[in-house]
Amino acid sequence: MNALPATHTLPDHHHAEPDELARKLGYAGLAPFVAGAVFIWLLVGRIDEEPFMFVVRALTSYAALVVSFLGGIPWGLIMWRSASGMPMPDHHKRALWTGVIYTLAAWMALLMPPHAGLVIMGVLLVACYLSDRKRYPELGVAGWLTLRFRLTCVASLCCFLAAAQI
Repeated sequence: MNALPATHTLPDHHHAEPDELARKLGYAGLAPFVAGAVFIWLLVGRIDEEPFMFVVRALTSYAALVVSFLGGIPWGLIMWRSASGMPMPDHHKRALWTGVIYTLAAWMALLMPPHAGLVIMGVLLVACYLSDRKRYPELGVAGWLTLRFRLTCVASLCCFLAAAQI
């Protein structure tokens, strides 16, 4: 009894776009990136090291969480699709591996000195997007790529700008 009822199947249209709530939440998720980068630029050399490093760690940690979240999106879509009991295609297996690799890379970047870790986070955010440009159409959610592109541009830019100031 591996088959899902018809009401639980994923839509197979590649042009479905995020609704208003998803867009609003996505843009709201940029607030820690923007605030972190702005605070780092404004506060560097102007406050004690401990509170400054708190802001740096907060931004770096948030970026790592977002990279892990992005790596988990294909996991959720693949889990849903695999519930039908059909064999998993090779590109789905690669997507699962990629998600794990992004999480491990973000964790390693989190352990690095912040000026280097934030650069790695920015690179990982871009890499996630580039990977998802291929994966999202395969998983039936290509309509989300425009939002992903916008969010990736702002988030990665914030990481790069913050790293440049540290």
